Amino acid sequence: MTHCVEIVHNEGIDIFLRFPHNQVSLRGTHLSAPRPTRRKASGGVIFALMSAEPTIKRAIVFIDGQNLYHGAKEAFGHPFPNYDVKKLALEVCARKGWQLQQVRFYTGFPDASDNPFWNHFWTAKLAQMGREGVHVFSRPLRYRNQSIVLPDGTASTILVGQEKGIDVRLALDVISLAWQGDYDVACIFSQDQDLSEVADEIRGISRIASRWLHIASAFPFSPVSRNKRGINSTDWIKLDRAIYDICIDPRDYRPKRKP
Repeated sequence: MTHCVEIVHNEGIDIFLRFPHNQVSLRGTHLSAPRPTRRKASGGVIFALMSAEPTIKRAIVFIDGQNLYHGAKEAFGHPFPNYDVKKLALEVCARKGWQLQQVRFYTGFPDASDNPFWNHFWTAKLAQMGREGVHVFSRPLRYRNQSIVLPDGTASTILVGQEKGIDVRLALDVISLAWQGDYDVACIFSQDQDLSEVADEIRGISRIASRWLHIASAFPFSPVSRNKRGINSTDWIKLDRAIYDICIDPRDYRPKRKP
């Protein structure tokens, strides 16, 4: 039986439905494939609900490595990326009742000639992730000259490494895997607001493909965190110290100091 309701408010992922005698809030839920069946004289649009929320929700976790590192450093004081991405993904999915399908990790890393310490660290850590079945996308940093002012007031130019194409690759994967039907839930470990446009695209795919889809953003959080927001238009999952600490990687990928 098809149920028709009037959608009276849709902002982000909060949807309010008005039935003949009451109003129901479906906060945090995305209804896919609403298609107009007729237009009321009052200007409201009638939609038929064509796709139900799946009992088993398949999830893919997408992790922006540098964003997660800096968030954990600010929230908990960890001086280097000591997270175990597989453990984090499994922990979040278990708490949400999602079935983890894939973990995908994205990061830039410096050239060995520029920063041998971090090059060694990321080369070893990414190799271990690959052995554990994590899909890894990495690119060398690109370098450009940047002018700075020294404490004595003089100007100087330094070479700065920057990530290029990492967030774009992550966004493309979220969208393409949604089109392929590989997940019901996309969980992005990031606070990058540029990815809010991805959330809009996922809702569009949900409507076109007549599929229930959900998108969330997970991020480290503590009272000292300056950035207390997840990605706009997503369900926010705050990772406190208790959650983060049980997902720390016991391996140390930093190069050993010579005696």
